[in-house]
Amino acid sequence: MPAKGIILFMKQLRILFLSFVILSCANAALAQSDAPLAIVMTADGPITPPMQEYFKRGIETAEREGAEVLVIELNTPGGSVDSMLQIMSLIRASDVPVVVYVAPRNAIAGSAGAMVTMAGHASAMAPETIIGASSPIDASGENLTSTAEAKAIEIVKAAIRPLVQPRGEEALALAEAMVDEAKAATAQEALDAGLIDFIADDTEDLLQSLDGFTVRTVNGERTLDTQNIRTESVGMSFIEILLLLLTDPNISFLLLAIGVQAVLIEISSPGGWVAGFIGAVCLTLATYGLGVLPVNWFGMLFLMIAFVLFILDIKAPTHGALTIAGVASFIVGALVLFNSPGTPDFQKVSVPLVVGMGIFTGLTFFGILLLALRAQDRPIQTGVESLTGKTGTARTFDGESGQVQLGSELWSAETAAGSDPISKGDRVEVVEVRGLRLRVKKIK
Repeated sequence: MPAKGIILFMKQLRILFLSFVILSCANAALAQSDAPLAIVMTADGPITPPMQEYFKRGIETAEREGAEVLVIELNTPGGSVDSMLQIMSLIRASDVPVVVYVAPRNAIAGSAGAMVTMAGHASAMAPETIIGASSPIDASGENLTSTAEAKAIEIVKAAIRPLVQPRGEEALALAEAMVDEAKAATAQEALDAGLIDFIADDTEDLLQSLDGFTVRTVNGERTLDTQNIRTESVGMSFIEILLLLLTDPNISFLLLAIGVQAVLIEISSPGGWVAGFIGAVCLTLATYGLGVLPVNWFGMLFLMIAFVLFILDIKAPTHGALTIAGVASFIVGALVLFNSPGTPDFQKVSVPLVVGMGIFTGLTFFGILLLALRAQDRPIQTGVESLTGKTGTARTFDGESGQVQLGSELWSAETAAGSDPISKGDRVEVVEVRGLRLRVKKIK
């Protein structure tokens, strides 16, 4: 009996322990779910349509999950004015307070990025970061004409004025100088002017600084509670990353060059499908990037001339002269297309990449040219003309005429002038072909 009592007591103790563990886990989970949530996004790259979609998805996620705050870690050299205005509208219409944080150290909120920072319900910068240089340019990367420039500047200034005016005259003056004079400011200068709210070392430091801070959203004023806040990251999707990659001028240039080259190879040697398929895919992807980037379409004319010269050099006996001219036209065309004066540095294609790709393309077509010339000099391998010089065996022969076997074929033949008489079984060589009859000589 005592032993059974001990066993029963141990079972009851085990049940109590498991119940305690379960309740503790449940309380921890409940406490975790009750803690305020901060959604954190990392926007690292130019302001383009893919980045705009990323902002939209992040804001929708924050609203759906009832987040206390949405923190956007921003590092951008600038980008499209249209995408910038769309992003600013998304931020200002958000039910969840949006804090734009220029980070990490050495990051920049340049051009359109500065406007996006000002659109945040609160804004912050990491030490050693820069904001500003927001003078607008046109869609082809050129400096605007005086009238167009004045209109664009006034539109941008009108967009940021209601956002910055509540921060004071000094903040407004700095913001307008960023547009009028392409002025840039350090984190400390922006904070001193009241253009931003905080300087924070990292996101955790920023969230601590935001605790108790009051912002104004579309729903009115709201005091943030970030004391024991938990964070959740929302990264870019695969499609957003792919589309953002396609807006890299170097990637767009490579896809364009490979695509056109593959299509021309398919046209010059029809019958296969691999080159044509690769070319079609590359050109399709390149078209997206060219539609987003500020390109000068005049450069496309030089690229077309370059590939025409490559094809002509294969067909015409110029022995490489047109290929050299094509390489020069290719390099000029690519630089005009992507690197016109006024294009921002981050949207320019690498000059060494253009030169290297031009030389590689030229060598490729020069190699095709050499193969074509070698094929022209090669002896005929098919047809009756190719029989001259071949050897065979006499199957039936009366000294002057008969039949000879060449490989698996049986031909009518006659003895060539100067040949010794030929008998059955003799080895013979074809001297001449006359219609369907061979002239052969005996091999000694």
